[in-house]
Order: sequence, then structure tokens, then C-alpha cells
Amino acid sequence: MRVYNIKINGGLALKIIIFLLSLFMLIVFAFSVYRIFFTSGKFFVKDKVKAREVTEIDSDNYTNILQAVHENIDSYIGLKIKFTGYVYRIIDFDEEQFVLARDMVINDEGTQTVIVGFLCNYHKIKDIETGTWVEIVGTIEKGKYHNEEIPIIQVEELKETEEPEEPFVPIPDNSYIPTSGIL
Repeated sequence: MRVYNIKINGGLALKIIIFLLSLFMLIVFAFSVYRIFFTSGKFFVKDKVKAREVTEIDSDNYTNILQAVHENIDSYIGLKIKFTGYVYRIIDFDEEQFVLARDMVINDEGTQTVIVGFLCNYHKIKDIETGTWVEIVGTIEKGKYHNEEIPIIQVEELKETEEPEEPFVPIPDNSYIPTSGIL
């Protein structure tokens, strides 16, 4: 039987413990910064699995989503959407620009409407008449219109379709809760 006598320097042990705790806290801080700035918001949507998914928007939630995307563009950049609307143009658009429009009812009687929609870019839109109903699949990007940053849909697929049974969309009711670009 052997007995070993180990002498521990109390000051040195305390310094080692403080160093290890500081190193651990630095690693946790660095990981937190990475998660906040590189895996949330616009970066989260660019995840390879998310980028392949297409989110279909329906008439009931269209204006809520439209409002949420306009209020926080960065959270939705890179998100693919699918929606039906009609081609609407105004005089200052480029020949490749149009609004994927719907009419939003703004009074209880349903007699007053305003045109709402996403600004879209599509290279073949000049071949389609204003007022034609289309279904698009496109990706949300950030662009400028009259020096203001707005979401712009880069249309990848477009096909003519029939007017839906319910062509009108409701006023946004703020019931839609966006979560980092997930629709």
C-alpha cells in the first residue's frame, strides 16, 4: 500500500477555475452572437431546406402577409411564394414590372375597394394584358420604388388562370403573426 501526498496550491487552483469559467462564458457568448446574427431573420430563410419550399398564399391571409412583409422585409428575403392575382400596371413601371393585384374591400357594404399587391418583375410580362388573372411562383427580394425599400417578387413561373370565386381580399386584421420569415 502506497500513500501519495498531493499538495495543491490554493491560489493556482482558483486561477485555473476562473480561467476555465471565463473560457466557457466566452464560448457561450460567441455562440449566442452567431445564432442571433447568422441564423435568424433573413439568414434563416436562406436555409437550403426552406429555400426549396413554396408557400402558397390564399385570399384570406393575403393582406395580412402583404402588410407583414412590407413592415419587415429582411425577414422574408429569399422566401418563395405562390399566389393568384391580376396584372396591374401604372405609367411609371418598367416594361418588366407589374403588380400582382387584388381588390381589397374597405367598407362594410363591399362597395369601395382599393388595389393592393406585391410589385413583381417578370421578363415576359409585356406579352400579357393588364387585367389578366395569373398565378405566379416567385421569390421575395428587396428592391426600391420611388427611393423607398419595398419587397419585390422575382417571378420564376407565371401562368394565366381564371378569376377566383372570391376575387376580393379583406382588410388586414393583424391576426397574422410573422415568425422570422416562416409563413
